[in-house]
Amino acid sequence: MRTATVVMHGGFERDEETGASTPPIYQTVSYAYKTAKELADIFAGRAPGYIYTRIANPTTYALERRLAQLEGGVGCIATSSGMAAITSVVMGLLRAGDELVTASGIFGGTLSLFVNTLGRFGVKTRLVDAGETDQFARAINKNTKLIFVETIGNPRMDVPDIPAVARIANEANILFIVDNTVTTPVLIKPKEFGADIVVHSTSKFINGHGTAIGGAIIDTGNYNWSKGPFKDIKHLAERAGQLAFLAHLRNLIYRDLGGCPAPMNSFLMMQGLETLAVRMDKHCDNALRLAEYLQGHDKVRWVNYPGLADSEFYGRTEKLFGGRGGGLLTFGLGDKDKAFKFIDSVRLAKNLANLGDAKTLVLHPASTIFHEFSADQQKKMDVTDDMVRVSVGIEDFEDIRNDFKQAIEKAFEGKG
Repeated sequence: MRTATVVMHGGFERDEETGASTPPIYQTVSYAYKTAKELADIFAGRAPGYIYTRIANPTTYALERRLAQLEGGVGCIATSSGMAAITSVVMGLLRAGDELVTASGIFGGTLSLFVNTLGRFGVKTRLVDAGETDQFARAINKNTKLIFVETIGNPRMDVPDIPAVARIANEANILFIVDNTVTTPVLIKPKEFGADIVVHSTSKFINGHGTAIGGAIIDTGNYNWSKGPFKDIKHLAERAGQLAFLAHLRNLIYRDLGGCPAPMNSFLMMQGLETLAVRMDKHCDNALRLAEYLQGHDKVRWVNYPGLADSEFYGRTEKLFGGRGGGLLTFGLGDKDKAFKFIDSVRLAKNLANLGDAKTLVLHPASTIFHEFSADQQKKMDVTDDMVRVSVGIEDFEDIRNDFKQAIEKAFEGKG
């Protein structure tokens, strides 16, 4: 099945007991068995079955199967948030003394996890410019265990050369992790370009309606766990094969960290997935039109959107995303005061810390999701005081444009 069909039918056909065509919500903590031996066998792995929703749940399992099918992976673990997904992966792979290499223009929460939280446990993070592929190779040393990128940096809007970075990681036997939140499997399947692990914040475009928090980890099957530097997973691969990493996570790290999704949230993700393909087309179309409008506005100082023909990342957008630049863009009005005045003046768009909603959203990154970073750190991440981030919704484009037009005019009222 193709992507637009998988989002509706993948991983679940009908409930065997009732015939329900929509996955039932198994809103339960645990699962009862008739005999002590039955439950003991399940705990020991001698028999299949559900034990506790923190480990697995039938509603969540349906979501996991659909996401794995969408990304072409060997399996998936759904989590309570995108940050829980990334945390589970890095905690399952890294130890004190290990290092990771990451693109520097990514989500501030992910950077904080890498630099601040992992730093407390003796893991070192090296930041590189995603646009400069050679920097990834130069940052690798004998302690490096993984490379992390976002398909489109949020909010730098840079696009890494994913196949080239994958080759660098492969040659060094380093795990390559790609965050596909901003583009989703509708625009790119990172597995096809060499990614080993794909992560998502399903709270964003996959949910699409701002109603639930969630995340996901997909093992693409590209990495040979039996030959990697991860000793515990290498040992597990002798009997679990390609599923070694997911088994390692679910039965230890994911289980112990407790970052499971609520069954209701998994149901809402399944609902959102059904319209993902058509929504992404509209997000991309509206975002390109808005970027072109802003680029031609005499009051707008700059616009970052990889789908613009004059973007330095347009070639990679063509190669990786079929020319579609996603639903996220940033622009600048010259200073912080004008950015704030613009945000205060929008009527249709909502000022909130999320993206991927069906509604258009605006945010001032420097004072919100990057507020804990110093001015020098923000500068290195290309987060400027005048930056406004826009998650372009699926409303009628003329209404989005008119809202931005009047808000920009108000941002400059009384100014020379």
